[in-house]
Amino acid sequence: MGLLSVLYKGLFILGAAKVFQLFFRLIQCCLQLFVLPATNFAKYGGTKKSNSQKKYWACVTGASDGIGKEYAYGLAARGFNVLLVSRTESKLVELQKNLVQKYGSQGVEVDYLSMDCAQNKDADYAALKDKIANKKITVLVNNVGLSHDIPVSFLDTDEKEMNDIITINNVSTLRTTKIVLPNMMESVSQNGDVKGLILTMGSFGALFPSPLLATYSGSKAFLQNWSSALSGELKEHGIDCELVLSYLVTSKMSKIRRSTVLIPTPKQFVRSVLDGCGYRGGAQERMSTMTPYWSHGLYHFVVEETYGCYSSLVNMINLKFHKSIRSRALKKRAKKN
Repeated sequence: MGLLSVLYKGLFILGAAKVFQLFFRLIQCCLQLFVLPATNFAKYGGTKKSNSQKKYWACVTGASDGIGKEYAYGLAARGFNVLLVSRTESKLVELQKNLVQKYGSQGVEVDYLSMDCAQNKDADYAALKDKIANKKITVLVNNVGLSHDIPVSFLDTDEKEMNDIITINNVSTLRTTKIVLPNMMESVSQNGDVKGLILTMGSFGALFPSPLLATYSGSKAFLQNWSSALSGELKEHGIDCELVLSYLVTSKMSKIRRSTVLIPTPKQFVRSVLDGCGYRGGAQERMSTMTPYWSHGLYHFVVEETYGCYSSLVNMINLKFHKSIRSRALKKRAKKN
């Protein structure tokens, strides 16, 4: 009886500790999603003083549409000069014009560089290095990304689509960061009161391994480990590195036009990111990772704390979900033809 009594007490203590840990993480999650104050970007060099001599730059990739465009507006509103990097020059020119009209009176400058990341040209990255040479960059948003046109099995994935996804999501993100990072480290070291920030767009497509989006899912999972590892390297240099997780957002990539409780607009989503920098939200189990939009955060937290993001059940549900999307997409194509 003595041994059993000790065993029961041990199991009770272990169970109580697990319940307390879960409750503590839930409280943290809710506080970060709903209660704690928005991040003050002054620590990254943001200032709304039009006559400031210390105007820092934010570089945003994939800036011409959707989420990237909203990052540009959000960072300009927080007092940063903005460097726009994307493929379509006409869209960049239009966005530059609109940003200057809205924030030019606050001293915000806007520059741009047109480059097609899928081409992976050395000349484009050389042009990026030249473009930032005389700019003090403290914020980098790695937003450029590509997914599959529609869900598709790995064996049936078009080789060009597969290569483009890896090149844009991974190679371009790494090459861009490697070019911008020395500038950021110098900008931070010259002013001890200013930190650096790297935001890299992740995806629920990697949080939950996603059948029929295998290449995209793998590319975003790569960014998770890369970003977290980079965070460990850069902390001593005063640079925060965060992976941003999101479920669906209304955008050209998702092909979703109407927002719902689970599907915010780009503006709503980016506001949650910029307000929640430094908070993990729904990503309580992951370092240097945030799931900032409130419904995405709760969704992430519940799945992780119940079945687990890598469970066979979640994988099966994802497979059925993407089969359904593929079926609807193929029917829509057939009607057009």
